[in-house]
Amino acid sequence: MSAAVDRSGDAVLASPDRADGLQIAGLTKMSTCDWPDHLVATVFLQGCPWRCTYCHNQAIIDPRTPGVVPWSQVRELIAARHGLLDGVVFSGGEPTRQLALVDAAREVREAGFGVGLHTGGAYPRRLERVLPWVDWVGLDVKAPVRLYRAITRVGGPTTSADAAFESLRLVLASGVDVQVRTTVDPTVLRPADVAELSQVLADLGVRDHVLQEVRPQGTTPEYQAALAACAAP
Repeated sequence: MSAAVDRSGDAVLASPDRADGLQIAGLTKMSTCDWPDHLVATVFLQGCPWRCTYCHNQAIIDPRTPGVVPWSQVRELIAARHGLLDGVVFSGGEPTRQLALVDAAREVREAGFGVGLHTGGAYPRRLERVLPWVDWVGLDVKAPVRLYRAITRVGGPTTSADAAFESLRLVLASGVDVQVRTTVDPTVLRPADVAELSQVLADLGVRDHVLQEVRPQGTTPEYQAALAACAAP
């Protein structure tokens, strides 16, 4: 749990459901690529329950790692960027893991900025609580249900898939603008699997589905070797 500072200058313990309690792993002060057609600041939140094959943010997976950026720094940044930034994107890790996300999103919205959210949909109920404060969602849908665990590498055969598709349904029902992204992992997905997923998403009502190429930079040596083996003739 992070510490805030009261007016006397003494450290106080921040509540885990208040914005000052966020574990923030990093802050990009200006980004043009984290929310389509928007200029934003991007806040990377610590911790993720999944261990995806192609994850390039290995350092921010462990939820026990404390944050390195205080929320006060984000607050000061947006206060100074009125008219320069369109919004703030919360990314990760998995941002919905942290209860304080709701309060942080509310604060950003009330400060006059848009709120974007990158999520894999691991926590549908927590996602549902933050959606009223969100203007756009970039939702990762990783694979057809039967192949989900091969990518997330946690839980039962469909545990992570069930969460992700429930989250997708919640976002679609909310009316919040959404872009669904799929990182095509060639160690798991074949072209027919990708086509199957695209059809499933279209049937659910997804109108913006983007396919992303795996970036080997930052992934584990084991995954890089598997990727290289896939590319070998």
